[in-house]
Amino acid sequence: MERPERAVAALGAQPRANGCSGAAHGALRNGYVRGLPAPDTQINHIVHNGGLYKRPFNEDFEETPMLVAVLTYVGYGVLTLFGYLRDFMRQWKIEKCQNATEREEQKDFVPLYQDFENFYNRNLYMRIRDSWNRPICSVPGAKVDMMERISHDYNWTFTYTGRVIKDIINMGSYNYLGFAQKAGTCQEAAAKVLSQYGAGVCSTRQEMGNLDKHEELEKLVARFLGVESAMAYGMGFATNSMNIPALVGKGCLILSDELNHASLVLGARLSGATIRIFKHNNMQSLEKLLKDAIVHGQPRTRRPWKKILILVEGIYSMEGSIVRLPEVIALKKKYKSYLYLDEAHSIGALGPTGRGVVEYFGLSPEDVDVMMGTFTKSFGAAGGYIGGKKELIDYLRTYSHSAVYATSLSPPVVEQIITSMKCIMGEDGTTVGKARVQQLAENTRYFRRRLKEMGFIIYGNEDSPVVPLMLYMPAKIGAFGREMLKRNIGVVVVGFPATPIIESRARFCLSAAHTKEMLDTALKEINEVGDLLQLKYSRHRLVPLLDRPFDETTYEETED
Repeated sequence: MERPERAVAALGAQPRANGCSGAAHGALRNGYVRGLPAPDTQINHIVHNGGLYKRPFNEDFEETPMLVAVLTYVGYGVLTLFGYLRDFMRQWKIEKCQNATEREEQKDFVPLYQDFENFYNRNLYMRIRDSWNRPICSVPGAKVDMMERISHDYNWTFTYTGRVIKDIINMGSYNYLGFAQKAGTCQEAAAKVLSQYGAGVCSTRQEMGNLDKHEELEKLVARFLGVESAMAYGMGFATNSMNIPALVGKGCLILSDELNHASLVLGARLSGATIRIFKHNNMQSLEKLLKDAIVHGQPRTRRPWKKILILVEGIYSMEGSIVRLPEVIALKKKYKSYLYLDEAHSIGALGPTGRGVVEYFGLSPEDVDVMMGTFTKSFGAAGGYIGGKKELIDYLRTYSHSAVYATSLSPPVVEQIITSMKCIMGEDGTTVGKARVQQLAENTRYFRRRLKEMGFIIYGNEDSPVVPLMLYMPAKIGAFGREMLKRNIGVVVVGFPATPIIESRARFCLSAAHTKEMLDTALKEINEVGDLLQLKYSRHRLVPLLDRPFDETTYEETED
């Protein structure tokens, strides 16, 4: 595994002190205020980390009320008891068993599914299955059309009625800058390229699939990010899962945030490197792992790690939180490790000109060794990219599985990305892109503020367009999604295994395409449903990340 070591060898950085220090007004080192404020006090979490932050950094993670937590556990307990009762009835043929079961002759083998997850799917998920996979039959813009479906067997199967529900306010798509549209400059440019190049490439980049449009896109991405070079990939998920194994291998250490996306987790596991997990956005936890890694080295042999790679995201798509990038970079420099930043949700959505979390904090792209992002959200297209030093990108062109074996990006998709990116950069001769970035920021702050004023528990950073509204109880997951759809609001509800089993939530994604009237309509309906389902749990008691229990054994280590 010497080749991955060459890939990042030229990307080292000089050490720099972490700079974390105590703050005034009794604040913790990472900027969370201790104690309970007065009832009429507005709660703001402001970071003062020795000058690392050039702007306020406000994040809320309100403590779950004890009664709500108890009732949530009781709700799952009741569902579990009834689940076992129904399994008993299915075993004795009293109730029809509609789920897939293993044959008798296979029961001595290792089961295909984990027992609890299979039980959960059968008895809990199936009750609220209608809240997911709803078929959309229009552009996923600010409003969408949805095909109506019904179930006559408690969500085991669905039947389409033939009716289309029109003009549903879309609060679930990642259309941050509103470029998912069927008319306009991007659509016209993509249609023109479609007529010239066709829809598919039918080859990899290393064979006959390297178009001039691909070269143009990569040069544009590098300029947009402020890096030496960049490479585009056909799938955002594969950009992570197939490139991390090319960068690290056996004898390397990966330090991964506990809430990282599944693509980062898969890439880390496929790499063969040792993986250790640090608590979400907790710099004390990360620094402890870095210290231990340097002091103790590799297990058993105690040799130094070949490389230490820190994996973080710009915006965490389930928590709505933003990475503490200035502190992560300070730690990275102090302990001479490498940083892999996934900007899938933050590129285009953060920063004065939409250049992501690096610009948001006023940092230099040179401080991030591997800059990854996707085109599937802010650009209204598909695919992903990796940006960094030229040596890194040249290495990935040769050794990345996603580059060598995957089919190239479709030409119309490439043109959609190019046109939307030039619009954001202002290279189309207009200020439309800048206006969209500003509109998204305004919509985000307005929507978050209004939800908090209504009394909902909202997670995440005040500048994050991902807005989780906590539901907690299992019965309220399906009820919230159904009630909102009745009111022509499309929302995404999230439960286990995407979240911890007792932290179910609704997740709103704001867009620059949302008008104030749309947001006010959505807020009015959310307020009404919140009263109906009694979702206004907030008591304005915020729990700091660093006040959450941290056990030295909470991180995991995988060894070959």
